Amino acid sequence: MAFKSDIEIAQEAKLEHIRDIAAKIGLTEDDIEYYGRYKAKVDYNIMKRLENKKDAKLILTTAINPTPAGEGKTTTTVGLGDALRRLGKNAMIALREPSLGPVFGVKGGAAGGGYAQVVPMEDINLHFTGDLHAIGAANNLLAAMVDNHIYQGNELGIDPRRVVWKRCIDMNDRQLRFVVDGLGGKANGVPREDGFDITVASEVMAIFCLATDLEDLKNRLSRIVVGYTYDGKPVTAGDLKAQGAMTALLKDAFKPNLVQTLEGTPAFVHGGPFANIAHGCNSIIATKMAMKLADYVVTEAGFGADLGAEKFLDIKCRFAGIRPDAVVIVATVRALKYNGGVPKDRLNEENLEALRKGLPNLLKHVENITQKFGLPAVVAINRFPTDTQAELDLIKEECKALGVNAVLSEVWAKGGEGGIDLAKEVLRVIDEGKNNYKPLYPLEMGIAEKIEIIAKEIYGADGVEFTAAAKRDIETIESIGYRNVPVCIAKTQYSLSDNPALLGRPTGFKITVRNVRISAGAGFAVALTGEIMTMPGLPKRPAAENIDVDANGRITGLF
Repeated sequence: MAFKSDIEIAQEAKLEHIRDIAAKIGLTEDDIEYYGRYKAKVDYNIMKRLENKKDAKLILTTAINPTPAGEGKTTTTVGLGDALRRLGKNAMIALREPSLGPVFGVKGGAAGGGYAQVVPMEDINLHFTGDLHAIGAANNLLAAMVDNHIYQGNELGIDPRRVVWKRCIDMNDRQLRFVVDGLGGKANGVPREDGFDITVASEVMAIFCLATDLEDLKNRLSRIVVGYTYDGKPVTAGDLKAQGAMTALLKDAFKPNLVQTLEGTPAFVHGGPFANIAHGCNSIIATKMAMKLADYVVTEAGFGADLGAEKFLDIKCRFAGIRPDAVVIVATVRALKYNGGVPKDRLNEENLEALRKGLPNLLKHVENITQKFGLPAVVAINRFPTDTQAELDLIKEECKALGVNAVLSEVWAKGGEGGIDLAKEVLRVIDEGKNNYKPLYPLEMGIAEKIEIIAKEIYGADGVEFTAAAKRDIETIESIGYRNVPVCIAKTQYSLSDNPALLGRPTGFKITVRNVRISAGAGFAVALTGEIMTMPGLPKRPAAENIDVDANGRITGLF
């Protein structure tokens, strides 16, 4: 049988009209706004009539540290949702929206793969319903208002050297990390150093995903700290009276996007922060709405359990007042062998020794979920044709020693049918009810102490080294009233450490924090570690080189 690419599988699929997908979860045409036949926005005001409905069981999907071999976390999330519906459960999926940066860069999209995808895949991976453009516009409106205020007389006394609000664009563009703007004479503004973040790393994106309703969205936007006055006082978006216009730009984007899987399972795809440089979870409004419309909701958190899952459990769950009923940790034989030192071109060969060396990475993530956060977990082995029985058995044995079952998942090749065993195990651990979830740290603890707890408990570090700049940042943040906030650590996704070359389960290392920022509207402090960037760059051979469109508008080369 000839191999089919993800886009070919998606383009050959026969999709149901979005009104029929909406009907599966009790929504009428009055509840949705059509974006063509296969996409719709759902009115957030329906939450008022759903408030007395019982919440669904929530299943969080996470993974080991990502590798070039791939793990298939989104694919597993989609396949698990399809499998639950095959078992007769009223299930929904809640995912993040893809960023154009990875789509045209190296990582790819975020719609799943093989026969476990959300569709229409091209739309979701490209402009979709325009949410990310609206977020970028709101961000850049605030940036324009900051510089205009300074130009028009600077009534608030903003120090141009201490403007911390950056512009953003949803594209990997390293050229924009550090810029000088306002050049060309008095009529063009006040010259100052500036820079761009990728849109998905912006605070507006974080606020968009953590806001519980439109009023909360506006209030959070007003609290954004854009800079400091000459005498060190913070200046907010509210001081500039920007929050109303920003909310106006976001009000339609804030409505969750309804799509479907290849098997017709309803799915929300809404909000898209990266988990290595932001909090990495889809929007609270979409998750909570799904939990009112279904009996089981499968969601995901970006990258490994050291990043997305930790932020889901320490940040999103606090703000949303939710907790998972089970956690699925995705791993592959190939990725674990890579963690054990096998080069990418030799991952198809059986190598039990390398697998044994790489397994501690998976076991650390299992330990984090079950022992640090007190949650029941299932390991999903995303099966590849080259996996041998001996390799699969080794993973199962090692997981069983930690009290966790590892189950084969074949959703990429078989869709929901390939996830039936995984779904049954997830249902079993949910029914067992052994859930002792608790956040990792109390909010009353200082910012530096919270960072140290995450580094030691989740990453396995010996400690944290704060640069002089980071210490000053923390002192400033706490002095303006933001001591009791969670922390969002920006760190490489490729390692439990802040050094992407340290694979497996490294020991004897420290995390270096070089800067700490306050995202007052989002409600957390961001710690930048190692060499992590909030504006990625394109690789030597970007995926954009392979993407094309024919005379009929049919896209090719998109995975």
